[in-house]
Amino acid sequence: MPLLEVHRVSKSFEGFRALNDVSLAVEEGSLYALMGPNGAGKSTLFNLITGRYKLDAGRVLFAGQDISHTPTHRIIHYGIGISFQRAIPFPSMTVLENVTLAVLALDKKTRDFARPLHSYGDAAKRAEEIISWVGLNDLKRQVTASLPQGDLKRVDIALALASKPRLLLLDEPLAGLARTERVQMVGFIRELLRSLGTTLLFTEHDTDAVLQLAERIMVLHRGSVLAEGTPDEIRSHPQVQEAFLGREA
Repeated sequence: MPLLEVHRVSKSFEGFRALNDVSLAVEEGSLYALMGPNGAGKSTLFNLITGRYKLDAGRVLFAGQDISHTPTHRIIHYGIGISFQRAIPFPSMTVLENVTLAVLALDKKTRDFARPLHSYGDAAKRAEEIISWVGLNDLKRQVTASLPQGDLKRVDIALALASKPRLLLLDEPLAGLARTERVQMVGFIRELLRSLGTTLLFTEHDTDAVLQLAERIMVLHRGSVLAEGTPDEIRSHPQVQEAFLGREA
């Protein structure tokens, strides 16, 4: 049984059909991408899966459980980590403070700012472990407002990992990064998730990055599925080349 199943979902906005009868299945341990030109429906599908938008039709299942009408703040308690396109840690807090808060939130706890971080025991240790995973040990005492965009993206992924996810959902993880940073981020995400055994579903505009990172890809066009397959199948798909990749892909 796939870890994530999306069955024939549709969504309209004021009469405009943004997504039409789309289905997908993400196997556990895989790296799955949603790709397509602007307006294709990638973000709409992502927001339906994560509970930010309400479905007009269809169902979303996670590990066999229907989460179709579950709000975002509850979805994380099912074992789903979510990182949206814009990194949003608390800018006046350090990396360690941000991640510790995320760990405490999973346990439905809040932080007393009069208490030092180390006094939170297991939560503080968990936060330190996650920060190590994303390679930010040297920056954990820095406030996030002082960090460059690439490091902010890592902080945001760390916040998503605080929910101990079986499935990590990333919305355009390379947005706003320079080309060198994008290459580094692709390698970082691949190695991190392989080491953790975490499943990935992500949206991305950078075609090269998608083809390098994903093991399976769905291409959306005008709200419908244009193609689905391995990177090699997507590269050679004539309709994908015509609509998105270009004849020279």
